[in-house]
Amino acid sequence: MTDMLQADIKPGRLSDAEIEINFSDMHPPLRRPEALVEADRCYFCFDAPCTTACPTGIDIPGFIQKIRSNNLKGSAYTILSENIMGGMCSRVCPTEVLCEEVCVRNTLEDKPVRIGLLQRYATQATVEDNQQLFQRQQESGKSVAVVGGGPASLSCAHRLASLGHRVTVLDAADKLGGLNEYGIAAYKATQGFAQREVNYILGIGGIDVRNGVALGTNFSLTEVREEYDAVFLGFGLGGVNELGLENDQAEGIVDAVEYISQLRQASHKSTLPVGRKVLVIGGGMTAIDVAVQSKRLGAEQVIIAYRRGQQQMGASEHEQDFAQTSGVSIRYWLAPSRVLLNEGRVSGVCFDYTRLDDNGKLERSGDSCELEADIVFKAIGQKVLWGALGDSAEVLETKAGRIEVDEHRKTSLADVWAGGDCIFGGEDLTVSAVQDGKLAAMNMDRFLRQRNGSGE
Repeated sequence: MTDMLQADIKPGRLSDAEIEINFSDMHPPLRRPEALVEADRCYFCFDAPCTTACPTGIDIPGFIQKIRSNNLKGSAYTILSENIMGGMCSRVCPTEVLCEEVCVRNTLEDKPVRIGLLQRYATQATVEDNQQLFQRQQESGKSVAVVGGGPASLSCAHRLASLGHRVTVLDAADKLGGLNEYGIAAYKATQGFAQREVNYILGIGGIDVRNGVALGTNFSLTEVREEYDAVFLGFGLGGVNELGLENDQAEGIVDAVEYISQLRQASHKSTLPVGRKVLVIGGGMTAIDVAVQSKRLGAEQVIIAYRRGQQQMGASEHEQDFAQTSGVSIRYWLAPSRVLLNEGRVSGVCFDYTRLDDNGKLERSGDSCELEADIVFKAIGQKVLWGALGDSAEVLETKAGRIEVDEHRKTSLADVWAGGDCIFGGEDLTVSAVQDGKLAAMNMDRFLRQRNGSGE
């Protein structure tokens, strides 16, 4: 990112010691006494609303009860048997709007059980020490290609491998993990945990990995279908939505996802350039993550501009509060209308004030304002780059630019399933992607065994 360097955009605004503190663990893990106190707060509801709220259906009272009896291996098994990425999900899941929100203790007089931290406590040693809790069934003789290396793909690969199938993961990136490795805030998954979890998943055996190969460049969907008995697509979203304004490719306008990726992979975060005045356009978790991390790198002013109100923002209220307490300002009801330049480089953005008309449709009010910026981050969503995926768009049914699947995550093709961000109707959550991969794998297993039984 050396092309970003100028007087007001530079690395090293803070010392290495300051940055180390700023990017330390967002929520330090519980110690044994703290975990016991927290576990004792659980009512162990028979009809547990927390389990119902979990997209992967983890038996939450069950794993908490095992913590109380000091059976951490059993607790980890309860979690990982439903969500093989339970370690990462304990760090990145919006538990405040899922399991913890529906906790019966979540009242004005009380607070919910800290389920996320208890899940982290239960899975920490198992994943860190690579204690394999699952064994492969007898070899099925069937092979499956998993395209992509993110949460949906890894979940699918692990479940298929445990069922005895031979899996090959084909991923364009240098490391597996997808957004867990490249796309989330560095303070949410510290000390290389994303790769340790990947190693744990691969540790079951039966999973071959081919990095640096991309669908549409190194192989086509048709080719991979011919080579394998079934295919799972979990290639995510490779493209970023543009602002759609004149000069929106000017120097200083940066893809937030790419910046976060470079930050996550940087051996020394102090080497990343950051502006004094940072402007983020968007309202999802990517916007929050890039804004907070810019502040923690030493930016003096960070503003998030979002075209709708607080309630419509993709990032949860908890995440919005976290950003604001981290020194980030959030401006609502602002839609970008014009890029401001100084000698060909971005110097700010002009925004129109927005509002909802009588029918609830967003409209521009006629008033405007200008916000100065050294760097403008685009964080307005991602999309599938179908043009780069070879024949995939020609043979798959899609909806709104994403793959259409049924409740089993099966596509319009008899031998192809899909999950994660690339499917229509999916949620932008790691835990939802894990569930996609798990459901697909179980349906693929039935498909493969039926084919085997029919002699095909």
